[in-house]
Amino acid sequence: MPHNQSYGYGQIQKQIQKFAMTQQMQQSIQILRYSTEDLAKYLKQKQLDNPFVSIKETMNYTGNSTDLSNAKVSQLDMVTNNKSQSLYDYLLSQVHLTMRKTNLRSWVIYLIGQLDENGYLKVDLEGLIRKTGVEYITMMDAMTLLQQLDPPGVGARSLKECLLLQIQNIENAPIEAQLIIENEFESLVEQDWDKIAADLSIDREKVLSVVEFIKRLTPAPGAAFEQENVGYVYPDLIIKKISGTSDFSIKPTKKTKPLVVFKQDYYNKFATANETEVKKFLKEKQKDFQELIRDIELRAETIVRVAEVIIERQHEFFEKDDKQLKPLLLRDVAQKLNLHESTISRAVNGKYLRCDSGVYELKYFFRRPVNSMEQDISVDTIKKHITVIVAAEDQQKPLSDVKIATKLEKVGIKISRRTVAKYREELKIGSSTQRKKI
Repeated sequence: MPHNQSYGYGQIQKQIQKFAMTQQMQQSIQILRYSTEDLAKYLKQKQLDNPFVSIKETMNYTGNSTDLSNAKVSQLDMVTNNKSQSLYDYLLSQVHLTMRKTNLRSWVIYLIGQLDENGYLKVDLEGLIRKTGVEYITMMDAMTLLQQLDPPGVGARSLKECLLLQIQNIENAPIEAQLIIENEFESLVEQDWDKIAADLSIDREKVLSVVEFIKRLTPAPGAAFEQENVGYVYPDLIIKKISGTSDFSIKPTKKTKPLVVFKQDYYNKFATANETEVKKFLKEKQKDFQELIRDIELRAETIVRVAEVIIERQHEFFEKDDKQLKPLLLRDVAQKLNLHESTISRAVNGKYLRCDSGVYELKYFFRRPVNSMEQDISVDTIKKHITVIVAAEDQQKPLSDVKIATKLEKVGIKISRRTVAKYREELKIGSSTQRKKI
């Protein structure tokens, strides 16, 4: 009987340990899943729950971009809530209304097809010029015409250029806004207001006032066609090219690795207490702090490791500004890092990186392949090609799916007529008969 009692007690102890481990794992999983904004909220709650935890605050770089005072009236206001019209359709309608049918217009249409969902221009212009033989001035003119279309900021090649294009479209924009973005962009991203003030010889209050103006600009002019509210996101990672190499550095931002400190002096005031409950309380809170630090470190480490695989696979995206992404699946990253696929999913959702060409959610870099035989051609890439081919066709003699497939084959994409039809329908592009205009 005593033996059985001992066995039962041991089982209970194991269950308690298992439960404690489960709680610990739950926090780790929860923290990995959080966006930077959610993590900040969670840490504030932790600070309330644990009197010995202190979070060193960093200014929240978020803002509502829907209110641009003194901005020129934009047609975007009429389409913001119209999810049936894509950014591509909206821009193309402006081209057909404002530009004559010339070779230059064809290049503007081509560049529109290279925009990502945020409205950024995702093509290596110099590489395209070399490949096609088009004159440099023609390509630059096409890009300029694209950047003059609505919404302001569309066609930018970087976040910096996107903000500058918007400022040029706003009457009475503070001159300091352009100066800060042009000359102090890194300090702006790092929120180093004192450096900006010193470098530009303006007071800190003025800097903060101008920053509030900048925060009302939109970092993603094309995203309004996909969602109603567009705001700033604070990147989790900063990606920079290492000078003289083909490698990149990956630096977690302050919000990815927030400074969480233990109030040791405050803790010491109670450490000499003899009461059992006090000692138990102190031990629990100290352990809670240690687990919190570990989970924050693990979150940052996991996000960085995932980013390393992304950069390795999508190297041309970062190296050559080639925005045609290669196929990449969650399971590919999971296998490479020896982690569960669900862990990778938590690590990429709601996490952002900033590179020279803008800010991207990590899951943006994942693309499924067309089939097992075409590992370097993603569905999105093929759809972009189809969109560009249809946009440049003679509207009185639209191309059949067979002819579209033939054109795709000339650029190294071999798919069947049925596959062309499937992707065309997914793009909401009509058949050749439906597209014909008399």
